[in-house]
Amino acid sequence: MIRLLVLILVLAGLATRASAAEPEVRVQARLVPDTAVMVGATVTLEVDLLVDTWFTAPPELPVLQLAGAVVSPPGGEAEHLNQRLDGKAFFGLRYRYQITPSVAQQFMLPALTFRVHPGQASAAQAVQSQPLTFAVKGQIGGDGEQRLVAQALELSQAIERSHTPLRAGDSITRRVHTLARGGQAMLIPPPSFAEVDGLKRYVQTPSVTPVSDGRGGILGGQREDSVTYVAVAPGRYRLPAIEVTWWDTTRNEPRTASVPALDMEVGEGSYQAPFSLSKDLRALGQGVQVSIAGHGLLLVLLASLLGGLAWALRNWGQGAWLRLKRWRAGRQQAWLDSPGYAWRQARQQCAREPARLDAMYLWLRRATGQCTLSSSEHPRGGQSEGALLAFLQDFYAAGRHRPPPADARLRLLHSLRQQVKAQPAKLRGKHALKQLNP
Repeated sequence: MIRLLVLILVLAGLATRASAAEPEVRVQARLVPDTAVMVGATVTLEVDLLVDTWFTAPPELPVLQLAGAVVSPPGGEAEHLNQRLDGKAFFGLRYRYQITPSVAQQFMLPALTFRVHPGQASAAQAVQSQPLTFAVKGQIGGDGEQRLVAQALELSQAIERSHTPLRAGDSITRRVHTLARGGQAMLIPPPSFAEVDGLKRYVQTPSVTPVSDGRGGILGGQREDSVTYVAVAPGRYRLPAIEVTWWDTTRNEPRTASVPALDMEVGEGSYQAPFSLSKDLRALGQGVQVSIAGHGLLLVLLASLLGGLAWALRNWGQGAWLRLKRWRAGRQQAWLDSPGYAWRQARQQCAREPARLDAMYLWLRRATGQCTLSSSEHPRGGQSEGALLAFLQDFYAAGRHRPPPADARLRLLHSLRQQVKAQPAKLRGKHALKQLNP
């Protein structure tokens, strides 16, 4: 019976292990286009990574390097896929490598190893793509010049003038924008900005960026170049047209894109005011020579010195007055917190009718550091403890009719003060606890 039970448990464990199998991972790779391409054209290697669960982390992509070609790795985005293979649903990510060959030859893409992190897997899984090959042929033409290869090309220009109309010393900026669909941005040739006599040329740094489709793919590239011409002398000038020769892969023929030339006229650089300065100066009498006497200059210097001295005294006086006010406020607060002030309040309260003792306890705490009148805290006052007790009973005992007279209260208060003076104040430690009910 025990053997049969053990056998059943072993079979159940094997069944559980079989049911918890590792997720399935597949990789698919293809070249777009899958035909022979021309030197300078772009070949896209599309890699699909598929799992039957989900991704717990982004896949780890290998580096692809090819001699005689420029390879652009995939960007940070990937295209999401949902496919059904062999009756099973797969979820995947598509990555694209952009390959631009620079020589005419046969290229072989090796098997690439990808590390995938599928859900419900015990560890990352490594998969390999199949090797691929593609052929590259030279450009047609025979002139040996390598042209930009693209599906379409757009060339445009924009003109910015610093002033209208232009004058000597003004500038004009010419911006040329090139958009190549299906081409590499780094392979777009720069436009030729000619030098023109009478104009100073300042070529600015170009901007070269890829054109994304918003789903992780690249549609092409774009380049923006700009140059600024500064007019040195007046005259008529012409900025020549700009042409870009490229190869059209859709028509399989060379083509040329261009922007027109620009004619401009530069006038005199002298500024013409809307009114006559010389006439206005003569009308105001500015042509008369003005002289200042020596004693007048001395008076001006003396007035400036007195003004500076007054300003310095004013600032110093304000600071001194503020410091005096702070010193007086500190002295006043120290007096309000002193035993002498509390003693004066205690005498006034004992002389009033009805009498109060809260100021007496405040004076006692400030003078001795204690909050009670017990003989344990004031051992030298034991001889008058009976009188003090009777004094307090007249105030607080039940059934009392009238408190002691004012002169008796003041005598007892002065007697208590003499005892306090004869005994030094008991100071609390730096880290002692505060009184619970002060």
